[in-house]
Amino acid sequence: MYYAVIMAGGSGTRLWPLSRRNRPKQSLKLVGDRTMFQHAVERLSPLFSIESIFTVTKPDYVPLLASQVAALTTDNFIVEPEGRGTAPAIGLAAVQLRRRDPDATMAVLTADHFISDTGGFRVVLETARKVAQDGRLVTLGIKPAFPSTGYGYIQQGERLDVQGDIPVYAVKRFVEKPDSGNAERMAASGDYSWNSGMFIWRVDAFLSEVKRQMPAFYAQLAEVEAALGTSGYSSTLERVWPDVAEQTIDYGIMENAPNVAVIPVEIGWTDLGNWSSLFDILPIDANGNILRGPSIAIDTRNTLVVGEKRLIATIGVEGLVIVDTDDALLVCSKDREQEVRAIVKQLKQEGRSGLF
Repeated sequence: MYYAVIMAGGSGTRLWPLSRRNRPKQSLKLVGDRTMFQHAVERLSPLFSIESIFTVTKPDYVPLLASQVAALTTDNFIVEPEGRGTAPAIGLAAVQLRRRDPDATMAVLTADHFISDTGGFRVVLETARKVAQDGRLVTLGIKPAFPSTGYGYIQQGERLDVQGDIPVYAVKRFVEKPDSGNAERMAASGDYSWNSGMFIWRVDAFLSEVKRQMPAFYAQLAEVEAALGTSGYSSTLERVWPDVAEQTIDYGIMENAPNVAVIPVEIGWTDLGNWSSLFDILPIDANGNILRGPSIAIDTRNTLVVGEKRLIATIGVEGLVIVDTDDALLVCSKDREQEVRAIVKQLKQEGRSGLF
């Protein structure tokens, strides 16, 4: 059977002050009248039934996310005691699916992506499922719209197959976030895709790679898996998980796996990881502004204004991000909004827990 696993444990520090520890970005209505988590679940239908959709998240987020999709129950959630990186989160989901269905195929997706072509997305997911049946670990690459330095890249190797009109390639290598010169070269070459962080594979094939490349972690997973369905599961997970080493799925598995395929796609994909990403998907006015909430913008250009209650008035400004909440106001240059997480870091250091 085919299962979808939505990663939804992050807090979204670069979307502060709207995104907080108790109000993570996946629970926010950043696009339209639906939250990011609602978008993530709803675009999977009808390819996946609600019973085959699982979400990996933190304990505190389960009630919040479950309240946003009425059809979900606690059985749809896989809970990490604490975040240890994408590799452990995906590994935990994989052993739970293996216990449920030894022949399972899983699609690893996220709750902080916006995808405008949902029909095309589902077609790609079904194509990837077929490719994965021969044991390949499949990743979805995004055809570069511009030479981004904020994404990792995937270099295509030989062409493997064509499923309908969709080409499939062997992965030659993964490339970390490049400098501007390399980004321009890779985006122009036609041989590279952005790394979307979405993966499709047979659970047994993936866990075989975990056992080969991360043997210590696989042993920890085996201990957790053995406790599934018993009264000791929660206590076993709570005991084992703090000792799990933090690791990303790219470093831990994908970069050294021998049988990886990439499907480059154009599905209207945007990673909503920072405030500037909203300029890729939300309507802008004649001066290039996005104005959400009460606002007056005079001689204002290329600026994002997000307000919840108070009127925000701007005069003679350009290239700013302005986000106002009940207890915090962010004003920063658009070209430095990647540094917003530094504010959250400082708030944590100062112990100002109510503000992050």
